[in-house]
Amino acid sequence: MSPSSFDQPRVRRVPRRLSGGDGATEITATTLVAVVKPACDGCRAFTHGDLGVLEGLPVVLVSATEGPEWDDAAREVLVAPEWLAASGVRGAPHYVLVDASGLVLTEGVLFSPDQVATEIAAHRP
Repeated sequence: MSPSSFDQPRVRRVPRRLSGGDGATEITATTLVAVVKPACDGCRAFTHGDLGVLEGLPVVLVSATEGPEWDDAAREVLVAPEWLAASGVRGAPHYVLVDASGLVLTEGVLFSPDQVATEIAAHRP
């Protein structure tokens, strides 16, 4: 049996612009926002691992805090506590799948790329 998330998605819109540190991005298509934290095994799979199961889907990594792991991460981690507060994300590890308008399509606890891919499959374009 695979781990799965038990959070029920809350209907809301999140800010489409994310910025933190030296980076910024804007959500212009259905996008997976993975909220990560330092010293988190499930998060490490997103920051350093293979995201092949999510191919074709934009993935943005966001953290509330700096972490030494972000320096050698395979993809950029935006340190954006303001976005997290404005988005209603309650903590990490977490994910939100957001459409181009900023509407949260689904969300849950982040365990692994495979688990997230399975949970969001019905909502992917």
